[in-house]
Amino acid sequence: MADKIPGQRPEGGQTLAAAIRSLLVLGVPLIGAQLAQMLINVVDTVMMGWLGTRELAAGTLAFQIFFILWMFGSGFAFAIVPLAATAIGRGDEVTVRRHVRMGMWVQCAYFAVIFLPMGYVREILIAFGQEPVLAGLAQDYMDIAKWAILPSLLLMVLRSFATALEHARIILVITLFSAVLNGLLNYAFIFGNFGAPRMEIPGAALATLLTNLAALAFGALWVGLRPEFRAYEVFKRLWRSDFPAFFEIIRLGLPISIGVIAEVGLFAFAAIMMGWLGEIPLAAHGIALQITAVAFMVPLGLSNAATARVGIAVGREDHTGLVRTGQAAVVIATVFAFAAALPMLLIPEILISGWLAEGDPNAAAVVAIAAPLLGVAACFQLVDGLQVTGVGLLRGLKDMRIPMLIAVFSYWAIGVPIALLLGFAAGIGGIGIWTGLAAGLSFAAILLIWRFFREARNPAIFAKSAGKPST
Repeated sequence: MADKIPGQRPEGGQTLAAAIRSLLVLGVPLIGAQLAQMLINVVDTVMMGWLGTRELAAGTLAFQIFFILWMFGSGFAFAIVPLAATAIGRGDEVTVRRHVRMGMWVQCAYFAVIFLPMGYVREILIAFGQEPVLAGLAQDYMDIAKWAILPSLLLMVLRSFATALEHARIILVITLFSAVLNGLLNYAFIFGNFGAPRMEIPGAALATLLTNLAALAFGALWVGLRPEFRAYEVFKRLWRSDFPAFFEIIRLGLPISIGVIAEVGLFAFAAIMMGWLGEIPLAAHGIALQITAVAFMVPLGLSNAATARVGIAVGREDHTGLVRTGQAAVVIATVFAFAAALPMLLIPEILISGWLAEGDPNAAAVVAIAAPLLGVAACFQLVDGLQVTGVGLLRGLKDMRIPMLIAVFSYWAIGVPIALLLGFAAGIGGIGIWTGLAAGLSFAAILLIWRFFREARNPAIFAKSAGKPST
């Protein structure tokens, strides 16, 4: 699989089969990278689960907060993909460099804003009704893990640059490197192996920090030295301000971040609601959520590829290629959704057991709660995949504000009320909460996919999305 040359027109992009093929060429390495990234999270969860149910529950809470903060910042990195891809479609190297450089500035500014609040995770969790012991363990994790957010977000900027260039294999290589290193460091610092101190939950946070620092160094060296990236000179005059580009990234990235947080916050609030049911339901929720998140990495990687392909089509004013990319993305997401649902329906106990310590007295109770949750998750695989695919396609059009509003309404005006109603008022518990998640995702999927194809068939989309080359 050869990497694309910037500015090269995709071959045969006028047919659906060719569009599927082109999307997979870019999407498969991105999907692999997302799965490798998820492996990092899975290893953290599994190894904390080996410590015990309480540690797993606390780790679930801590990771959800870390993930929310990280995902909000990643919205600014995601904005770089359509900006850079459209510029690449026009052959405008200067604009690519400006946006990548200012993307790094935006991430540094974001980190400065969130740093102090991360010291009050314990108080925030207690205010939301969590047990003080669990909240304290979560704070122990965040005291170290908060330092990992900045290098991770800077790496996201470089990943977005590589995605826009359609050089996705380096993203896969870096993420696989990170997964292996994170696993080794977790094993060392959580349990005190290889001569390291036994740190338990803080050890998982230290592993996260060291892994992200190493991955950023790897990515920066690759982008700075490889000829296909070096030509854009993204580190040139890194200290130089470019406020038009800086604020353009914020303008496009902020709606992305809000939309992402609307969805991530839905699942985080679901964790809060499961915590109201008790420690064991919360642990079961954490396991089921990790399993569904692994499946979600495939449409998420596909969504990132779709953003780049749509952005390039816009830059070239390739209307047929634009529509075909959308059709291809929907076909691939649908086929995968049915494949992912099967193991959740057929072997849920086997999937769940890997997250639990052998001999854990609460294991049977956790499995009994988590298995039905996976049954609900199997039913919403299709809509979850389609909503993230729709988001990626619309980002390629630089359509950010309406998808943000769709996400906020779908997840918080539909998903959360249904979860509260079924989970607590109707007394259904965890299954009711997860049914609310499915309802919100379904509403979002329908609206997002409909909006993309409506916008894509409008010839004026090229005038709206493409800007003038920079100097």
